[in-house]
Amino acid sequence: MIPKQSFAQDIEATTHKTRMNLYFFIEKTMQIPWYYIAAADQYEHSVRNARRDLPDSSGPVGLYMEPEKWRGLTNPNLSDENPLSIQYFDGIGLDGNGNGKASTQEPEDVLVSFAQHLLKYGTDEENIRIALWDYYKRDKAVGIIMGNAKLFKHYGRINLSDKAFPVPIYGHYSYRNTWGMARGWGGRRSHEGTDIFADYGLPVRSTCYGIIEMKGWNKFGGWRIGIRDINNTYHYFAHLSGFAKDLKIGQIVEPGMVIGGVGSSGYGPPGTSGKFPPHLHYGMYKDNGFLEWSFDPTPHLRLWERQARLKR
Repeated sequence: MIPKQSFAQDIEATTHKTRMNLYFFIEKTMQIPWYYIAAADQYEHSVRNARRDLPDSSGPVGLYMEPEKWRGLTNPNLSDENPLSIQYFDGIGLDGNGNGKASTQEPEDVLVSFAQHLLKYGTDEENIRIALWDYYKRDKAVGIIMGNAKLFKHYGRINLSDKAFPVPIYGHYSYRNTWGMARGWGGRRSHEGTDIFADYGLPVRSTCYGIIEMKGWNKFGGWRIGIRDINNTYHYFAHLSGFAKDLKIGQIVEPGMVIGGVGSSGYGPPGTSGKFPPHLHYGMYKDNGFLEWSFDPTPHLRLWERQARLKR
C-alpha cells in the first residue's frame, strides 16, 4: 500500500509540473517571463481558496475570468466561446490552444488571454507592474504578485510550500493557544497570535519561503518583522531582541533562516523593553484580495514542531 503522504506528494509534484509546463508555454509563445504569469496565477489560486464568492481553484490554473469580462459586457450570448464574436464585443477571451474556441475551462485560453493583457504594456518589470495595477486596481495585489515573481525567479520553481518552526526545537521554549484572548495595553483588543516563551536571544527563524514586507518598530510589537509567503499569508514576528545582520525589506527568506532573536521589546516608544517576559509573538494573516484578517496559528505551529522533531 502506498502511504497517503507519498501519494499526496506525487499528486502535488504532478500538479506543479503541469503548471510549470503551461507557464513555459506562455513564455515561449508570448515572450513574457514565466515567473510573472506564475506569480499572478498563484495569487489567484490563494485568493479563490480564501473566498466564498468565487469558485475554488481546483484545476492547474487559478486565474479567474469573470464571464462578462471574458465574453464582453454587451455580448448577448452568455456562453459565447467564439473568439471572433468575443473580440467584436470587446471581451478578453482568446483561443490559446488552437481548437477554435475561447473557453474559461481551457488553461491555455485563460493564460493566453491574461498574457495578452500584459503584452499591451510591455514585458519589463516596470510595465508589468502597470499592467497588473490596471488589471487588479489594487496596490497590495501588485505587491504580492511581484513578490511571488521574485521568489519564483530566484528559485526557478513554484513548489515553495515548505515550513519551519519559528524557534529551534532544541531550545528552551513553551507555548499554548493564546489567539483571541483579551489584551489591555493600548486599549481593549484581541490577541492576534500565539506567544512562544523562550530564553532571551534564542534565534527566531523564518517559517516560510517569502519576502520581507515589514521590518522595524511597532508600539505594540516592538521590534518586528513581517514576511509574505506565496499563499498570500503574512507571517508576523514580534517582541524581537533585534534583527539578523543586513536583513532588509524586500529580501527573500526561506524556512529556517535566522531573522532575529527572542526578546521583550514593545509596549511603548522605540527602544522600550522588559515590560514582560521574553517571548516571540507569532501571528498569521490571510489576504483574500480585498482585506486581511488574523487566524489562529497554533495548529500550524504544532504541525511544524512535530515535523521538525521527526526530521531530527
